[in-house]
Amino acid sequence: MVKLTMIARVRDGLPLAEGLEHFREHNDFDFYKQKAKQLFKVISEGQNGASRMSLRIEPYCFHYIIEDSVCYITLCDQSYPRKLAFHYLEDLQREFGKLHRSQIETASKPYAFIKFDSIIQRIRKLYLDTRTQRNLSKLNNNDQIQVQQIMMKDFSDIVDNGKKKEETNLVSTRGSIDIESAIKGSEILQKVALKWMPVAVLAAVVIILIWARMALWGF
Repeated sequence: MVKLTMIARVRDGLPLAEGLEHFREHNDFDFYKQKAKQLFKVISEGQNGASRMSLRIEPYCFHYIIEDSVCYITLCDQSYPRKLAFHYLEDLQREFGKLHRSQIETASKPYAFIKFDSIIQRIRKLYLDTRTQRNLSKLNNNDQIQVQQIMMKDFSDIVDNGKKKEETNLVSTRGSIDIESAIKGSEILQKVALKWMPVAVLAAVVIILIWARMALWGF
């Protein structure tokens, strides 16, 4: 069964709409919603290039598709047929595109299309019972959705890899900053040395002359 659905813009992970009506009272509602947002972040940062994927997160599974710079995610029971999950997402994509395609890039606040929830709920109801003739037909049809070609991974693999890349980039950036600081420090020291070198040389000459005079006169 479909538990929750979220839609976000790919380039910045901005949530555009969601459908949570039948999962809101679940004890782990906030947990899975946060996980969906983490996945949006990983996708928006370009750390996961697949346009379709299933991600196991016990006892459920996230499925997502990316179309026209928008990511559609749903959380289902692991026993729910993957093929139906992707049909569900494609139906959402078509409806959302019809209504809001021209407004997606100009949206500036989270959940700008929250009213799309009513359409999410309408489409969701069509996929509740996997045994209906409509859904059995979708499962048996040899259509464009070939779930065998869609990767299935653990959610933690995608998110943890994203975090590791982020940490590596941070360390690399800090290293670059340290090197730049060292170079700048060296350049400052060189400028100071060049500025005061004539004074130091003159002082050394004066000291030598005084010492020579004192030695000559026996002081």
